[in-house]
Amino acid sequence: MTTTVKPPTAPPTATRPKVVARTGLYAVLAANAALVALFFAQAGFASNALIVIGRLAGLYGALFMAFQLLLVARLPWLDRRIGMDRLTSWHRWTGFGILWTLLAHLVFIAFGYAQGTEVGPIGTVVDLAETTEGVLRALTAFAIILVVGCVSARYARRRLAYETWHFIHLYTYVAVLLAFTHQVAVGTTFTSSNAAKTYWYGLWTVALGSVVLGRMVLPLWRNLRHQFRIQAVVPESDNVVSIYVTGRDLDKLPAQAGQFFLWRFLTKDRWWQANPFSLSAAPDGRTLRLTAKVAGDGTAALRHLKPGTRVFAEGPYGAFTALHRTRPEAVLIAGGVGVTPIRALLEELHGHAVVIYRVATDRDAVLYEELRELAHAKGAELHLVTGPPVPDKLAPAELLRLVPDITDRDVFLCGPPPMMNAVLGSLRELNVPKAQTHFERFSLAG
Repeated sequence: MTTTVKPPTAPPTATRPKVVARTGLYAVLAANAALVALFFAQAGFASNALIVIGRLAGLYGALFMAFQLLLVARLPWLDRRIGMDRLTSWHRWTGFGILWTLLAHLVFIAFGYAQGTEVGPIGTVVDLAETTEGVLRALTAFAIILVVGCVSARYARRRLAYETWHFIHLYTYVAVLLAFTHQVAVGTTFTSSNAAKTYWYGLWTVALGSVVLGRMVLPLWRNLRHQFRIQAVVPESDNVVSIYVTGRDLDKLPAQAGQFFLWRFLTKDRWWQANPFSLSAAPDGRTLRLTAKVAGDGTAALRHLKPGTRVFAEGPYGAFTALHRTRPEAVLIAGGVGVTPIRALLEELHGHAVVIYRVATDRDAVLYEELRELAHAKGAELHLVTGPPVPDKLAPAELLRLVPDITDRDVFLCGPPPMMNAVLGSLRELNVPKAQTHFERFSLAG
């Protein structure tokens, strides 16, 4: 443990970027929901209440689709304030909302049009598909969304490879286009109002344009501008390697300590694989450093990469940064290779910090010597906590012993999921305010 005198503290941050961004998203969704209801009412109501409910459910299902696209567009302003993991979680739950609203649309429309006929709801759907423009496209879109919803359920998701799930998930874009053309072709809200149709086209232009901008245009432009290449590959231990990436004008790359990139190393056998790795050192305008632990064939091949290899990097991503500080002092808690963004954050943070590094054995403490030197230079306290998972050495009493004023500090946490869940439980027991707890999980959406 290295302990030094505390330096003068910085004033706490008054703004809450996460709250501002979240409130903005809710406001955008609420405003569009109100506009949809207004245009729907202006178009008039059918005499059959079931058809009215079904049409409104279809409109809101499509609105949720557009909102879902915005959540995974990877727009920098949203990503830095909310984080890809939380945006992905919201995307997932919005997806199930889409599934249920579109199911309601199908059921209410089928029973509504079947009233007064002898063919029944299923026969009515078949007749509509055969005689009404766009209905067959809508049924195809619903079938795709149903399949995507099934493979996104937790039970199925855990049993599918990410690449398989992602390939199936891409068909959602086909469903979006099919549903959109169905609505503008036969939706009474749009066929009876040019203003409503103009609004709908504008909404979907923004939603799809956001995806194209965030997922294609911005990554391509940044890689053309910066021309990333591997500068050096440095083994840190038997199963950990650091890769130094250089390029042009890296001082203009808006990367912060704590963020991560999706890295593609453009070799013959790895160009198609994108892996999320955090920066393990604060960006200095000259190089970017990532540090990875061998966890499979893909990461094992990293130590064999050659200097000069071209790199395609998507990012920076993540809200695990100093932007979200609310207190002048901080606690940084790392587990295993989760030390990489913690080490980068320590380099960038101002004010007194306590660093707690949890590992099974001393030899598992990756970058420890580097972290110790940095802690000494920054005037930070460093605690290396070793031992088996049981008993919990980061239980509430242990954390309070290491950091008596933990409730007055920001807490940055990164490590394996079981360790993170345990520490989050300890922080709750210690009544550390939720606004002062900062963590991020790697979670990629299609």
